Amino acid sequence: MTIVETPGLTATTTGARGYAVGWWGMVVLIATEATIFLALLGSYFFLRASSSDWPQGGIAPPDLSRISIFTVILLASSIPLFAAESAIERGNVRRLRIALFVSFVMGAAFLANQVFEFRELDFDIHANAYTAIFILTTGLHGLHVLGGLLMSAVVQLKARLGVVNAERHLTVDVFVLYWHFVDVVWIFVFSSLYLSAHVG
Repeated sequence: MTIVETPGLTATTTGARGYAVGWWGMVVLIATEATIFLALLGSYFFLRASSSDWPQGGIAPPDLSRISIFTVILLASSIPLFAAESAIERGNVRRLRIALFVSFVMGAAFLANQVFEFRELDFDIHANAYTAIFILTTGLHGLHVLGGLLMSAVVQLKARLGVVNAERHLTVDVFVLYWHFVDVVWIFVFSSLYLSAHVG
């Protein structure tokens, strides 16, 4: 029984269809990583509920001006990926490459801002529980963005080499799924660690 790769799916010669192993692998990875972030955010709110002042140690709530701009940039980086998926399903590799590159630049801009933000912090991870959970959570997300950028670079290289096409583009689908996850996680991280710190 032969297996034929199609857009995120596999099909057997008997007509049975199901998601490819690579797609399921990414789903399992996302579920695992989502659990880690859920634990971190749960810890954040537990620490906040058990502290008389927040942020602890007289630290000012994180500034929202610049990070808000780069949050919009990161979330908007998913938009070109919808175009990328649509393009490769039609066999338009050139449009795929452009969309992937635009999304890559937007993600890289967000990550660069996070690096600058970390360098400008007036506290370190050892100061208290707040600084530890803040740096750990935002830093872990930053590593996920970096991982996504590396995945994007691989997919872009495959597109340039002509490895992906209308019939074979599982790597595109898997990468896009991961990147959307990174964006969704940031919505919760930003809302919890940045926005909520200014409330109450």
